[in-house]
Amino acid sequence: METSTLIELIDRYKADQESVYNTWFVNGEARMKAFRTIRRGVRDVVDSIANGTFGNDFKGSSLEVVLTAITEQKQVFEGAAHPFYWKPKLRIPDIYENEANKRTFGAFLNACLTTAQADRVLAEMSRLAAARIKGLGPAAANIVYFLHPTLVPPFNTAMVNGFNALFADKKKLGSWESYLAMRETIIQANDKVRNQLSKDLGAFAGLLYEIGSGRLPMQGNAEAVLATEKAKAEKAAKARHAAIVEEQREESEHTRIQHLLITIGRALQYDVHVARNDRHRAYDGQSFALLTVAELPPKDWPQEVLETVSLIDVLWLKPKTGEIVGAFEVEKSTSIYSGILRLEDLARSIPDCTCDLYLVAPDRREKEVMAQLARPAFRNALAEVPIAFIPFNDLCEHCKAICTFGEDHSILRKIARTRP
Repeated sequence: METSTLIELIDRYKADQESVYNTWFVNGEARMKAFRTIRRGVRDVVDSIANGTFGNDFKGSSLEVVLTAITEQKQVFEGAAHPFYWKPKLRIPDIYENEANKRTFGAFLNACLTTAQADRVLAEMSRLAAARIKGLGPAAANIVYFLHPTLVPPFNTAMVNGFNALFADKKKLGSWESYLAMRETIIQANDKVRNQLSKDLGAFAGLLYEIGSGRLPMQGNAEAVLATEKAKAEKAAKARHAAIVEEQREESEHTRIQHLLITIGRALQYDVHVARNDRHRAYDGQSFALLTVAELPPKDWPQEVLETVSLIDVLWLKPKTGEIVGAFEVEKSTSIYSGILRLEDLARSIPDCTCDLYLVAPDRREKEVMAQLARPAFRNALAEVPIAFIPFNDLCEHCKAICTFGEDHSILRKIARTRP
């Protein structure tokens, strides 16, 4: 592959406003939040395997939490959870019933969590491949990507197809050997065009995804693209466009609810902090940057805790002391898992945390929220600092009254709903 040809493809990839580069890699706020959330979730998987509570099915396991957070990362990770679903007739992937395999998988995840060295990560991936655990293939790389985005590219069918088209190769989907060889080629190619893309391999993986899905035609995949029925291609393009439009609508709704929470917090005489990647937003002509504090007050917290706190959608802070009295995660349509994990992470990370934690979501999601909060893992972890649910409609309906008659953050408890 000529470097000039690759750069031309990258230019087209970046110019397409509906490519995953623009909808996920550079403009996806959820993507930034996902890394910390998934890292915490992987730690929970390792701990649950170590203490014998992992279970014998994907459903209800700590691994389901991690994969759900990954699959909500736009189109590029759609289907990432499928390889981990427990298929009882085939007894795969064999990490649920086989204790030795389960512990091998846990050791792999733990090793990847506790190192930043490329050589060790690769050694662990080779070790997992050598274990030949039935049904557990290189889809595991999608988890490791969120631990080491500059070392490990994600992996799925479209990316393999894109790789084969781009590099005139015949790599196989379920082969660890193919994946590790792909990674070497991707690293080398990305080094040549890093100024056009990123050190984060997700950008290059997105390019492969767009080529493999037929949205970015090139000589290597032209025949496949032309062979696709026209009606199918048009339907796929229409579906992608509709998804982008819906995401933009949901983003606007998310911004509106954040604005309400900012308005109420200020009316109650609190300083308000909005997620650092949302400070550029505005609603009804009002800039979030002008309504909120520029950064969190200095705290003697580890850097990773500061990262977690700075990405919570809205925080209410006591003036002068900077004490957090209210934390809000707004979940319009994305997984309730992620919102709960971020709030749980906040509660677990800050010593003696006593702030009120709220999930703010559409009314129709109340049953889903309550069901997730009732999961044993969350019920136990949040016994001392529970999470409450505030429906969108109630927040909108009572906003003015709360601003007028509320004295402090406790006023929200009157509209919040807690699990039974």
